Amino acid sequence: MTQVPLQARPSDGCPVPPFAPVRVRGGRPWLRRLLRHRRRALAVGLAMTAAALATTGPRDSEGPRAPAAAAEHARGRPAAETVTAPVRIADAAAAALLRPGDRVDVIAAEGPPGSGVKPRVVAAGARVSEVPEQAEGPAESGALVVLSVPRDTASRLAGAGASARLAVTLR
Repeated sequence: MTQVPLQARPSDGCPVPPFAPVRVRGGRPWLRRLLRHRRRALAVGLAMTAAALATTGPRDSEGPRAPAAAAEHARGRPAAETVTAPVRIADAAAAALLRPGDRVDVIAAEGPPGSGVKPRVVAAGARVSEVPEQAEGPAESGALVVLSVPRDTASRLAGAGASARLAVTLR
């Protein structure tokens, strides 16, 4: 089949003059720009989504929650109340190394050394609140350290301190 020129087509009824193709400019420039800068567009989209999610979350009458309290609430348990617990550490020199804000594990060693009783961890990740000055007296009596721990851990510390020698390890 041969191509008939546009002007000579008999089915049209009227001849149409030839013309150049029409090219529309500036139709949607932001779409072309968006396609050229995909990474930037993705970053902007993610930032907008995060902002929308942050502002439309469920509201409590208590106001914003701390991240730890929100995690505890999500698990269905109330956050553990922290209390300060004074603990006598057997090694005064080790207690002198501690500073407020440090995280420590408290270990109870029951019985004399070499008795075969394994030491046990009484408090893991306890925060040091205060390290009082060492009072005058023999260094064998140990040193006092004030820890911030959950209430049930404080009771375990008090019980272990009455029957065993306590030591700390820095985290």
